[in-house]
Amino acid sequence: MPVQDLKGQKIWQRRTGRESISHWIMWLIGVAIFAFCWQRISETTTWFFVWDAPRIANDIWTRATPPRWEYITQLGQPIWDTLNIATLGTIFSLILAVPVAFLAASNTTPSRYLIRPIALLIIVSTRSINSLIWALLLIAIIGPGVFAGVIAIAIRSIGFCAKLLYEAIEEIDQTQVEAITATGASRWQVMAYGIVPQILPAFAGIAVFRWDINIRESTVLGLVGAGGIGLQLSSSLNVLAWPQVSLILLVILAAVVISEWVSAKVRGAII
Repeated sequence: MPVQDLKGQKIWQRRTGRESISHWIMWLIGVAIFAFCWQRISETTTWFFVWDAPRIANDIWTRATPPRWEYITQLGQPIWDTLNIATLGTIFSLILAVPVAFLAASNTTPSRYLIRPIALLIIVSTRSINSLIWALLLIAIIGPGVFAGVIAIAIRSIGFCAKLLYEAIEEIDQTQVEAITATGASRWQVMAYGIVPQILPAFAGIAVFRWDINIRESTVLGLVGAGGIGLQLSSSLNVLAWPQVSLILLVILAAVVISEWVSAKVRGAII
């Protein structure tokens, strides 16, 4: 805003005096919070291990190279299980996320005061808990294995898919819906011919994007006993078989890169 200097000439300043004081006060509060948090972290940190970390990392790198290439013959089934966990988990989550999204969207929900809050609660609750925690809970209930990993991925993905989908439903062009409604179409016909065609591209993009994310998440579920290549990684770490660990990490990296390439191609074709 323009202000006058000592000679009476107008100069431009970004903030007024009061705004500048408020700005600096906020910065001081932020610095004070950072200093307090850093002090708390320092009190509970063993700094000897931090300073010794480069030597340990170099030692592990020396032991892990070169990778044990012959071990790759034992990784075919685990990586296949990982892909199945991600794929089946994504499919199950989409089956459940679609009705939840329609119930959560303000323009398609049967009740804004009863059903919509319940649907939003489902979305928030499934998104707020990490897939590893879901896997731990499910392993305690149904036992370890691939099935627990599939259900953990599915539950975790419901909220993500439903949230993006119900936002897409709320952003549709209402003129098409009104035109179909004016012909005397039923509620289900309006949904099938006026809403679903508009959200199909978004639905396909969400499905592919979530599958790509689930590939990453499913690679570590084996660390808690939910199957997949993470189980091989956990076993190798437990016996300090570092050449096997480095090979498993390379396989995981390759799987993630391939899934990223596939999802990018599919999204490009959809768009």
